[in-house]
Amino acid sequence: MESFHNHKIHIPLFSLLFFLFHFSSLHFISLAYEQPHKYFVNCGSKADANLNGRVFTADSSSGFLCSEKSRAIESTNQSPSPYQTARIFYNQSYYEFTIAENGTFIVRLHFLAFSSAVNLSTALFDVLAFPNVSNSGFKLLSNFTAKNSSNSPLIKEFFLGIDPGTFKIYFVPQASSFAFVNAIEVFLAPASFSPENYNSSLPLVLHSIYRVNVGGQKFTPDNDTIWRNWEQDDRFLSNSNSAKDSQPSSQTLIRQSVESDGFVGADNDFIAPDLVYLTAKVMTDSTKGLPNPFNITWSFNVSADARHLVRVHFCDIIGPPGNVVFNLYSNGNFITKVGGPDFRFNSLYSPFYYDFVLSSNGSEFINISIGPSIDTTTINNTFLNGLEMLEIIEGPALRNPPASVCNKKGSKKIKVGLVVGSVIGGLSLICILIVGILFGLKYRNAKRVETSEWSPMPAVGGGSNHSRLTDGTITGSPMNYLNLGLKISFAELQQATNNFDTKLLIGEGGFGNVYRGTLLNGRNVAVKRGKRDEKGSGQGLPEFQTEIMVLSKIRHRHLVSLIGYCDERSEMILVYEFMEKGSLRDHLYDSNLPRLSWKQRLEICIGAARGLHYLHTGAAGGIIHRDVKSTNILLDENHVAKVADFGLSRSGPLDETHVSTNVKGTFGYLDPEYIMSQQLTEKSDVYSFGVVLLEVLCARPAIDTMLPRDEMNLAEWGMLCKKKGLLEQIVDSSIKNQIDPSSLRKFSETAEKCLQDDANDRPTMGDVLWDLEYAFQLQQTAKHREPHEDSTANASSAFVLPDVQRFPSVSSTINIDDQALPGYDELDTTEVEVFSQLRVGDAR
Repeated sequence: MESFHNHKIHIPLFSLLFFLFHFSSLHFISLAYEQPHKYFVNCGSKADANLNGRVFTADSSSGFLCSEKSRAIESTNQSPSPYQTARIFYNQSYYEFTIAENGTFIVRLHFLAFSSAVNLSTALFDVLAFPNVSNSGFKLLSNFTAKNSSNSPLIKEFFLGIDPGTFKIYFVPQASSFAFVNAIEVFLAPASFSPENYNSSLPLVLHSIYRVNVGGQKFTPDNDTIWRNWEQDDRFLSNSNSAKDSQPSSQTLIRQSVESDGFVGADNDFIAPDLVYLTAKVMTDSTKGLPNPFNITWSFNVSADARHLVRVHFCDIIGPPGNVVFNLYSNGNFITKVGGPDFRFNSLYSPFYYDFVLSSNGSEFINISIGPSIDTTTINNTFLNGLEMLEIIEGPALRNPPASVCNKKGSKKIKVGLVVGSVIGGLSLICILIVGILFGLKYRNAKRVETSEWSPMPAVGGGSNHSRLTDGTITGSPMNYLNLGLKISFAELQQATNNFDTKLLIGEGGFGNVYRGTLLNGRNVAVKRGKRDEKGSGQGLPEFQTEIMVLSKIRHRHLVSLIGYCDERSEMILVYEFMEKGSLRDHLYDSNLPRLSWKQRLEICIGAARGLHYLHTGAAGGIIHRDVKSTNILLDENHVAKVADFGLSRSGPLDETHVSTNVKGTFGYLDPEYIMSQQLTEKSDVYSFGVVLLEVLCARPAIDTMLPRDEMNLAEWGMLCKKKGLLEQIVDSSIKNQIDPSSLRKFSETAEKCLQDDANDRPTMGDVLWDLEYAFQLQQTAKHREPHEDSTANASSAFVLPDVQRFPSVSSTINIDDQALPGYDELDTTEVEVFSQLRVGDAR
């Protein structure tokens, strides 16, 4: 067996979690495991509900619910059980369950923001769990919202080590918002998920983030013995040409109760269903026999500051048995060899699995790869059947449950002491309010204090005005030289946003929430507030610093402008001019907004290309954006485009830049070469912009998991249609009759060039800009045609293109829109207003 190389693992935790999943060390008592029948709760309902054979008990009569102020609501549309009802909480509340035996439990929380009298998609809340007798707990979900564009349920699954006694799940609304839940599951997991010797004072907490049926179809809980969802792997593949599906016609698995060198026999379907092991991804014929075999790689978006437990499932369904030997890698690091002459699982249809723990090391992506071992005596092939990835929630531990008044459902007794206490408490509250009002009148001109739920934490070495920016660096140099004219006090931003009222929330993203606000001078702004860093890890600080550094140095008509920032204590807040029309994505997908014309779309793409071209070649010295997507292209009141969100940007002379960096960006827009090599160049932005061009043309997301697998990835699907001459069939129907065939042909060719696999084959942003301007001129000079004539298939090959001169100004480094911005004093405050926001949470 080969040894580990350059693979960062904390051995004690690895040993614990590896043991956690071992059947053999537990004498395979999982064979006696039976499906549980209790602690399935139908929230907000007076009637029981059935889901996949489970009976969910109505919480109104269960005795599980403890809440001072809650409300049951029903869906106004037809929804499947138990998603017809929900329980809303306006203050912190909890469900309490009696646990008779210790072990690892599966906890699932179900959320569906259905249509009702209350807009559930605006809920913002935390979920806490207190699973053991020492009253220590963990935050399972933080600042959680159940908004889901696919209108399908969100199911959050956790594995928790729970002691005998009471187990509580708290729902804690944020500020003036509320919390809700549709259904809850709490049941003992099979023995393979139960640690035999876990003596820590803290419970074990794992959060399931991916469960993938590799090479097979998506299947739902009714096909799984413990009701798990398994999704297709295609959307995670870095290169779809590197692998193909393999599936035997009909076969019975041979499940074995053995282990060898860390590999464990999947001896029953509680590990994974037969459907997982009877499908696989294998190498394509075009990649076999190469001098340097091509790895098959799956890329997963993860939390950058967390460790993850990964379980990979294998079952040789391709044969001949014992002749396939290959290596398993993570982020390019060797993990283990699979197969070989002495390998215990050298037989067909015998499933097994392997567990390991890894860290993303600051990257927001984890790559899992398999590649043939360089061995001429074996078959040059690989296979993978399934993959699970669980985030390890490591703290900080919550030492005591929140104080809460518990009005249990079904309890009718009223204690005199409670009534008297309530009266006294009410009088005390009135007195406190009177004193507070008088105090406020006396000191109404004093500096306002923090009242939101994100109170600043004490900063190391500083008082209330201590700046985080002077503590850290971006490129090794302190940031204390920034123009202080950009700084805005936290008190003013509190007032501008009505103390960050959720009613003013206009966007959400990985960095934080975006609020609409009005400064003291009456100016409308967008205020992006970074998430509170409770772990003290500095997560988000680099993005905050980078955004300030980039936007304080540049100015361009098609780049977002920064109004100011706040870095008092633990706050990380960025303030931008407000963008009237929102993001490009909004106007492509939101049915409530007017559809953009083809001419408007071309102008928007040209504007964004100008902004990116300036970033790459302008006076700032060369900047790679690294997160180009439709949500980061914003539109002013006249639909002028501006590129926004520079938190992931990298700077440096681009003629020398081939930076090795952790992969960051957004699924569907990421350059495959960047994912594989982790080498960042400006051509990665070009690839992402090519995806945006297809998005603009087709008005569909970069990744749509609801579509068939060959249509799921827009870049791959669009280029396939282009090669087959069918691109016109996937063009947005609202603009089909507006597009001149020559303009469409030039536009699609530009997108195709941007999406080349080899970065060297892609154009520069200057070339992309010129091509888009050419497509615009072709559209402008097109003769009028009847709708039935509008077809690229009928476009004459003899079509005479206008004589368009390629002016030097197009590809020059600086034009009339481009200026360096050394200081805030030079900002033109009458410029078109913009803001930087992330409206979709699938990326970072």
